[in-house]
Amino acid sequence: MVMRALIAMGLLLVVSSAIAQQATPQGVKTLSPAGAIKPTGTWNLATRAGDFLFVAGMRGIDPQTNTLVEGDEARVRQAFLNMRLIAQSEGATLNDTVRLVVFVTDMFRFRPVVNKVQAELWGRAPYPPRTIVEVQRLNQDDIVEIEGTFYAPRAGK
Repeated sequence: MVMRALIAMGLLLVVSSAIAQQATPQGVKTLSPAGAIKPTGTWNLATRAGDFLFVAGMRGIDPQTNTLVEGDEARVRQAFLNMRLIAQSEGATLNDTVRLVVFVTDMFRFRPVVNKVQAELWGRAPYPPRTIVEVQRLNQDDIVEIEGTFYAPRAGK
């Protein structure tokens, strides 16, 4: 009985992975690159629509353990790295970001951390347009969530 359940779960993962990579008739494709975090609900990591990537809100989750990393700066960095991995899977870099939206649970405390980590990862200006918003609460009582839109022209255009 347990073996059947495990086999069924494995098949479901294979089928859902294949479905996630198929494009809609309009060409919108969901993305689940290798090494990325795993969605925990009714959402996907990102979509490609034409030459643009839309990455869902990434948090400081270690993709190896699927748990939040320890430490404020490390968690903010991991959120950016999770977003970067998805962008890179489609040929984009952080410098191809056309818009960032950052949610923090304490603007005074975490905006400087976001600024520091973003400056380190981007290297130097110009930085992409960014909106940062303080929210009351995030999933798992996390401190930050970062979503991004990237320009990533399709190869062969």
